[in-house]
Amino acid sequence: MVTNAQLKKMLLALPEAEEVMVEAWGHPTYRVRGKMFASTADGSPTVTLKATKDTQQALLASDPDTFTFPAYVGRHGWVEVALATVDRAELTELVAEAWRLTAPKRLVKAYDETHAP
Repeated sequence: MVTNAQLKKMLLALPEAEEVMVEAWGHPTYRVRGKMFASTADGSPTVTLKATKDTQQALLASDPDTFTFPAYVGRHGWVEVALATVDRAELTELVAEAWRLTAPKRLVKAYDETHAP
């Protein structure tokens, strides 16, 4: 299980990540240079993350109790993740990948150079 506080820490730990409140939606989004890579609300049991369609399909097939097709953005590859059942290490990887898909290439390269395995 991952708590909302742990999730928020993961999301904001990435370079230039920021929390942006969307008044019309009534909850924050997480963005890098103005582009959204994640969406959740305080106390929400889920987070919606940007992903490729291939990753989305693989996750939905692997664990349909944890990964679901979100409304509105699912058709673009995004995936909804249940915080109660997701593995923390897997969520950390998915958050980083969502950020990588959104951040400018130079920023991703700089991040990867400092976080190489």
